[in-house]
Amino acid sequence: MSETGAEKATGSESMPDWEKRFRAPRVSLPDWAEDAPQRSLFVSNATGTYELYAWDRTTGAQRQATDRPNGTTDGVLSPDGEWIWWFNDKDGDEFGVWLRQPFGGGPDEPAVPGLDASYPAGLALGRDGRTVVVGRSTDEEGSTIHVVRHDGAGGTDGAAPVEVYRHHESAGVGDLSHDGTLIAVEHTEHGDAMHSALRVIRPDGSTVAELDDTKGGTVELGLEVLGFAPVDGDTRLLVGHQRRGRWEPMVWDVASGEESDLVLGLPGDVSAEWYPDGSALLIAHGFEARGELFRYDLASRELTRIETPTGSVSGATARPDGTVEYMWSSAAEPPVVRSTAGGVVLDPPGMKAPASVPVEDVWVDGPGGRIHALVQRPAGTAGSSGPLPTVFEVHGGPTWHDSDSFAAGPAAWVDHGYAVVRVNYRGSTGYGREWTDALKHRVGLIELEDIAAVREWAVTSGLADPDRLVLAGGSWGGYLTLLGLGTQPDAWAVGLAAVPVADYVTAYHDEMEALKAMDRTLLGGTPEEVPERFAASSPLTYVDEVKAPVYISAGVNDPRCPIRQVENYVDRLAARGAAHEVYRYDAGHGSLVVDERIKQVALELEFAQRHLPAAG
Repeated sequence: MSETGAEKATGSESMPDWEKRFRAPRVSLPDWAEDAPQRSLFVSNATGTYELYAWDRTTGAQRQATDRPNGTTDGVLSPDGEWIWWFNDKDGDEFGVWLRQPFGGGPDEPAVPGLDASYPAGLALGRDGRTVVVGRSTDEEGSTIHVVRHDGAGGTDGAAPVEVYRHHESAGVGDLSHDGTLIAVEHTEHGDAMHSALRVIRPDGSTVAELDDTKGGTVELGLEVLGFAPVDGDTRLLVGHQRRGRWEPMVWDVASGEESDLVLGLPGDVSAEWYPDGSALLIAHGFEARGELFRYDLASRELTRIETPTGSVSGATARPDGTVEYMWSSAAEPPVVRSTAGGVVLDPPGMKAPASVPVEDVWVDGPGGRIHALVQRPAGTAGSSGPLPTVFEVHGGPTWHDSDSFAAGPAAWVDHGYAVVRVNYRGSTGYGREWTDALKHRVGLIELEDIAAVREWAVTSGLADPDRLVLAGGSWGGYLTLLGLGTQPDAWAVGLAAVPVADYVTAYHDEMEALKAMDRTLLGGTPEEVPERFAASSPLTYVDEVKAPVYISAGVNDPRCPIRQVENYVDRLAARGAAHEVYRYDAGHGSLVVDERIKQVALELEFAQRHLPAAG
């Protein structure tokens, strides 16, 4: 890799630890080509912007494959390892086309001529080097899936892409079978964007098999494609299901219809992928904010734990030699790519990220059941150090969860003397289907009930100073921040909202189509059909109740939380002279530029310091 942004910086010795955590070079878990496993693709921030890198494991050579002002992270290798496919949008707006370039370097070229720009909805590349399945989403067309045939020279034989699927509801490409004869599609034709059904089609669009646990949208049970068996002619599809109230894998033979349940006896959510020879599954188990790995032998049905340290495994892959590579971190220790063969797989040169402090687990009784929260406090403040200024860092998604994993943002607050509390509110994943699906009941408000319960614990336990509480978050976390400031105005001293939903009605009309479908599922219809629900869940409804100073950051090209609805909220704050600041930046739903991320954190730290009262 090239010289890092940290190495270029002057005075790095005096750079604060919180900034070093952002600047330290990081790498993603390397993807590898199915039929050329010595060729890999990974993401790194080595230049100060997150970009794609090609890595030849045989020679050790690494090459930066993309170079764009706002970064690139969406890419994949062709199975033969000859091509790097990457998604080319404009300044983070997520609307674009697929390009590709030779693995060894060369000019980028349109990968699927004949397909206009869209939001991506899955991509599958055939092992024959010719077959490509492209999922697309646009506001006008809804979801479409196309089959493209390349010739041996990289062209498309002059043939136009063939549309094999179309529906106005959300859908996408799940996988392409090993021999290229079957396409797995995840779809929500039944109208429930939170619970997908599956359809397997041939490349001509004809249907082979269907699996719908929602029973036409009448039952809240979802399915997800985990991948076809990596064997020619094998019609087994690995599927995730929720039939026992949490995510678990099963094997579905799409030709015979046989379903093979895998009863693993693990208490949390379980995902899986095939070992390259199809004889076993690599099991990823997430439970109570930690992760672990197992190998499941399909013949013997034996489940064997793969030793990993306590913390979070954010990605893992089984290699052809039987070893497993995985990305591991904890709240205290920075991420590292390890192998079961021993040692670090990919260790970027340059400055290393300083460690942070570990998390403490807290369980609080809430209105919907026990709430799990993760707490970090500055080193040396345990015991009788008195209540601390405390940041409630609210995760986005909303179907996501905070875990015992390394995060530079919360670590920055800890370095500045704040306690940080992260709440896995109802709507979070990892605590069962009912906990996640509770999100649909009083959207936004139910999550804030759980945050309020944990806030009460934080104050009464002596951890948090009730006069110095900060509500903060990005995306859905930014939405909950603004909603919380309006519905719980006496609870918070400062609010920090990044890329938030601020005006739910305008956000709905301006956002990308896939998110419109999610909002219709969450709220039961469009703003015109259920105006009272949108009003009840919109921060704009409560903006005149906000007492705390508000800091908002927003990307001007954001397709998920568009800028116009943020401006509507800001205008209302300004009209009544409420204390607020707005920072607009030229990117989409967040930034891939390290300097930009550091600038935003610095602005938030400064805003909080300026507006929080002194310790009592």
